Amino acid sequence: MLKATYKKHILQFKQASGTSRGVMTEKETWFIILEENGKKGIGECGILRGLSADDRVDYEEKLQWTCENIHFGEEKLWQELIEFPSIQFGMEMAFLSLRSKNPFELFPSEFVSGEKSIVINGLVWMGNEAFMKQQIEEKIAQGFGCIKMKIGAIEFDKELELLRFIRQNFDENTIEIRVDANGAFNENEALNKINQLTGFKLHSIEQPIQKNYTDTMSVLCKNTNLPIALDEELIGVFSASEKENLLQKIMPQYIILKPSFIGGFRGTLEWISLAEKYNIGWWITSALESNIGLNAIAQFTFTLNTKMPQGLGTGSLYTNNFDCPLVVEKGQLWYKPELDWKVDL
Repeated sequence: MLKATYKKHILQFKQASGTSRGVMTEKETWFIILEENGKKGIGECGILRGLSADDRVDYEEKLQWTCENIHFGEEKLWQELIEFPSIQFGMEMAFLSLRSKNPFELFPSEFVSGEKSIVINGLVWMGNEAFMKQQIEEKIAQGFGCIKMKIGAIEFDKELELLRFIRQNFDENTIEIRVDANGAFNENEALNKINQLTGFKLHSIEQPIQKNYTDTMSVLCKNTNLPIALDEELIGVFSASEKENLLQKIMPQYIILKPSFIGGFRGTLEWISLAEKYNIGWWITSALESNIGLNAIAQFTFTLNTKMPQGLGTGSLYTNNFDCPLVVEKGQLWYKPELDWKVDL
């Protein structure tokens, strides 16, 4: 008989990590554990407070409901959990884990066998200018060919100086730069700021203004030479028709897909299908999950055969993450099957 339980886990950041929304020192996450015929499956519900669509007072209550009604099966649960995308993802992952020969090897591939890797970006968190410069130097020394820099929290002129520092030493063919404003730009100043960024030959800017200002975002996407990627804009957009309407209206150059925010593998594939219909580029990133969720996202991403750098280098952020076979080397994420998982839940 199928049995489901859930468990909370608080991840502790090694150092305070800043975005334009604030500084994080810890992050809660939840696990769904399935048991049947002596086998276990595990899925992660990676909620991000203040950002996830399912950051609601009844979140734990819905987790409990999911476990009590696990007999509904995957399809019915996915529909019932439409407003709880992180639980959709955890449930989807847990069922896949239960069915797999190894509960942590969900998508057998050359990635899981250790033969091939995934190119990822190096993430530069917000902080004072010296701290951000130090991170940039570290990422380049570590062999990353793509740097993603959080912007919008310190003075804009200082952020431009950091970009100038990179470009004085590395051209766009050597180091690709993405910037992520997390919605920090004011509607009225956004176009001017984006135009100032254009000279640094950046790959793209993520979410320059806050979500739901779709008229302004559409104008920005039409009138800028710097490609714009939607990120937070996708949160809380649940139905296929709403998704298509959003993309048709804004017509961004890229969308960024976080399975924990958009309904897991199935929700991600819905967005990809629509993006490709409208010739919109995409890449996948984690939403600061533990290594359990990150592993599932990475294995899934590899099966999609995308060549762009992905945002999957977040496994080393925490002091109390789970030991696992994921290893970052020279800007690439590897799964080393000879390394063991150490998970006690």
